[in-house]
Amino acid sequence: MAPKYSFERAEHRALRDQIRRFAAKDIAPYAHQWSEAGEFPRDLYLRAARAGLLGIGFPEAVGGSGGDLSHVLAAAEEMVLAGHSVGTSVSLATHLIALPPVLAQGSQEQIQRFVPGVLSGEMISALAVTEPGGGSDVAAIATRAVRDGDHYLVNGAKTFITSGCRADLVITAVRTSGEGYEGISLLVIESSSAGFSVGKRLEKTGWWASDTAELHFADCVVPVANRIGEEGQGFAAIMSNFVAERLMLAGQCVAIAELALQESISYAQQRRAFGKSLSGFQVTRHKLAEMATRLAAARALTAECVAEQLGGTGSPVRAAMAKNCASDMCSFVCDEAVQIHGGYGYMREYLVERLYRDARLYPIGGGTREIMNEIISRAQSG
Repeated sequence: MAPKYSFERAEHRALRDQIRRFAAKDIAPYAHQWSEAGEFPRDLYLRAARAGLLGIGFPEAVGGSGGDLSHVLAAAEEMVLAGHSVGTSVSLATHLIALPPVLAQGSQEQIQRFVPGVLSGEMISALAVTEPGGGSDVAAIATRAVRDGDHYLVNGAKTFITSGCRADLVITAVRTSGEGYEGISLLVIESSSAGFSVGKRLEKTGWWASDTAELHFADCVVPVANRIGEEGQGFAAIMSNFVAERLMLAGQCVAIAELALQESISYAQQRRAFGKSLSGFQVTRHKLAEMATRLAAARALTAECVAEQLGGTGSPVRAAMAKNCASDMCSFVCDEAVQIHGGYGYMREYLVERLYRDARLYPIGGGTREIMNEIISRAQSG
């Protein structure tokens, strides 16, 4: 089979085979059921860890299985293609944005205390940055942590937190001093902490199998030993995390669109109207051609940006371009997939209906499309 991304080698194809088997067996048969229920069994994390999924991209010294961003993208694509569940896939992957700041700025004691348990599937981690009063403006974080001896008292709230309902560890952006980005720090807040609570489970347009929470901190007691790095270093860790996160989101868009295209081709070949298959009509063939073309372009740009990131020349600007290109493409492809399916595309029993809803998150999550354009435009103006 030809590699899907230009950066792929034999080890990527072997990894795809490994993850495809897991997703086809442990996720696909239950994807619709879990979506309708709005959750999946917690022990899926343990099974995912045993299948080698959770450790991808993390060093073996902390319980990972090695690899880099290219391996993460290849595995994530197979999770969507073979698992048929975006919500389940993204919930199993929240550690990919939660743990990097711990590895980058945490002490060895913190790394050993927090990371291996997540990679083994015994604990669930989440990243909490967004607040009810502000989304993309990270420098305006209002959740405050006041030091009191050997612990902090944290007060505030976070929202739209993926895996927040079940997370054991929440890597949380808080304000420890002043205003602006210089006053932001990161704390690992354990769900057992006094003063921590899950406000409510949020009901979403898509990603139904993925729990999304509103979190509250009321004089929440957090040990100083749970601070990642020094005070005031949180903003830099969050920003450095965004490049990889946005490329992962672009990769998810490519995977969703690939699945929507596959479903559309299959349906068009089988569905008959006016005495012939839908694929016998030029209008349908041209829709599929446009879908495939835009998908190929977004995949190529994503691959190029990943290669740059791995080579040390990646940038927030290029990641923003990839995310916007891929999310626009994904929205277009999923919309056309529904159109090709006609009335059936509007029915929840059909996969493309779920993909259409899932795709709507991507121009918003990880930084809105408008914020991405602002990042890009600033670079153009020097």
